Amino acid sequence: MKFGVADFGMNQWDGGCFDFEERLRGLKEIGFEGVERLEALSPADAIQKAASFRRLGMDFATCRGPNPQASLRWTAALGKKYVWTAMQGKDFDTFCRQVNGQAEACARWGVRLGLHNHMGTLVETREQLDEFMARCPDCSLILDTAHLAGAGGDPVAAAERYADRVVSLHLKDWLLTDADVGLDRWTQRGRFCELGAGNVGLDNVAVLRTLVDAGYDGWVLVEQDTHLQDPFEDLAASREYLRQGGF
Repeated sequence: MKFGVADFGMNQWDGGCFDFEERLRGLKEIGFEGVERLEALSPADAIQKAASFRRLGMDFATCRGPNPQASLRWTAALGKKYVWTAMQGKDFDTFCRQVNGQAEACARWGVRLGLHNHMGTLVETREQLDEFMARCPDCSLILDTAHLAGAGGDPVAAAERYADRVVSLHLKDWLLTDADVGLDRWTQRGRFCELGAGNVGLDNVAVLRTLVDAGYDGWVLVEQDTHLQDPFEDLAASREYLRQGGF
């Protein structure tokens, strides 16, 4: 099992990533082993960046290129295990059909396809997740604890049910700031925060223990989409939260 960072929130704080190697050094210093994505524009760029990860003693979970085919091929070539779903379907039937097609393509390359549950998408509630997982049996799950909890779901129960299909874990916490705002305006309903600072009863350590007890040995990626201070301070606090929980 490796502990890393899904660094979307860092990019939001900084306005982009301007020195990726320096970011990796900073994350390593506070106890992380890598990031979720190697992002590349060409095969040569992917190889050069993969070499930089190795030189720094860091790693990555998947690769994202300029299109889904490149992402899949480069992920396979670099020996990684999964890619994200990359669908255009706006209705549930079309979405599931396209996911099943992408899962078939991934299987030919020995790579798993993972769905990231997310508020504001076709798969945000527990009921939607259950229907999706039933209709797309060859798709794995990138379980995002706070997106599920923020939509009223129970991440521990989801981890118990789908432990054998979780390909990557996004640990995050949710701070509900206005319960009167509906999920259709979820960005105004609350915000993401460091692990342990939420107020919706989300126990990320319990989620992780549930998966580990079921044999999970993949990436554990801390993600905080919204930072109100230097991201390294928030991420260090989240890493310490996991250490206090036994990880």
